[in-house]
Amino acid sequence: MILRIRGVVLPERMERTFWTDGEVLRTEPPAGPGAAREVESVVDGGWLVPGLVDVHTHPGAEEPEDGFDEAALRRHLEAHRDAGVLLVRTPGTRERMPGWIHAAPELPRVRSAGRWLATPGRFFPGVGRDLSEEQLPGAAVEEAAASSGWCKIIGDWRWDEPAVPLEIMTEAVAAVHAAGGRVAVHCQTAEGSRNAVLAGADSLEHGMHLDPALLDLMARQGTAYVPTLGAFAGSAEVWRGRERSAKRSAWLEGWAGMVANVRAAHEAGVTVLAGTDTFPCGTVAAESRQLLAAGLPAEEAVGAASWSARSWLGLPGLADGAPADLVAYDRDPVAHPEVLEHPVRVVLRGRVVR
Repeated sequence: MILRIRGVVLPERMERTFWTDGEVLRTEPPAGPGAAREVESVVDGGWLVPGLVDVHTHPGAEEPEDGFDEAALRRHLEAHRDAGVLLVRTPGTRERMPGWIHAAPELPRVRSAGRWLATPGRFFPGVGRDLSEEQLPGAAVEEAAASSGWCKIIGDWRWDEPAVPLEIMTEAVAAVHAAGGRVAVHCQTAEGSRNAVLAGADSLEHGMHLDPALLDLMARQGTAYVPTLGAFAGSAEVWRGRERSAKRSAWLEGWAGMVANVRAAHEAGVTVLAGTDTFPCGTVAAESRQLLAAGLPAEEAVGAASWSARSWLGLPGLADGAPADLVAYDRDPVAHPEVLEHPVRVVLRGRVVR
């Protein structure tokens, strides 16, 4: 079966017609042997967006104390898929991703960072891969090699305790880069954010207390900013309701900085991306709206959850020869951000899944 898909393609804003040829898109009907296959028009008008992307999600376990559950992993990935999220990056999970997920045509594509890398006192005990600071560079290379080329380092943890030292972080990032991998760093303190940027990390996850003076360096070296605003927004309200304390002040200052840095990062030329870091899965459209509310322009806010994220992870948008992964809408999601949560058709690997 060949699928015919017509609509206005974002971000180009040009009306195009595609045909599926197996798992890829074509701008002409497939020719050659088997070209006489039946053609079904599954989208005829509307707006076409490359499959949505959540670059910070942890399927497989919803709470730190939960064991990694492959049945839950499948359910979580299915929830992503049904929302139009057809590519996910998992920056740290309790166990490495099982190989079967890459052979499951009905599930989103997965880019994994292996297990969280946690040095003493910097994560939930026993949840990540616990190791000493001296072991961190070697372990980072191992996780990147065993996964999708990514590793995830817990760069800091408690707000009033030291982060992974700059020299250790720099050594780890350099080792992974030398092996052809990429590094995501969890940062919730000024020191942790600073050390991750100065070490040349590929992405800052959360970036609480990130000094905006570092944004130009992030842009020059290609460090992306993944603020995961939705995961922190509810906690911000909780902290506002608590009695005044040093911890409360630090938390709320960090939250305000995360929000302010979204627009500042964009203006500095930093790639800002949408990641949810929370449950239920399949809510990256809401994260896109959080970025929009924080000052990211509308087209960039949608792109942060679609074409920009796909490009950053090494996949093209909607073009001849690209993966046949797309989401169709009846209205322009840039002009109407709320529509991003309501796809009318989802096509994954050349098959209609919704």
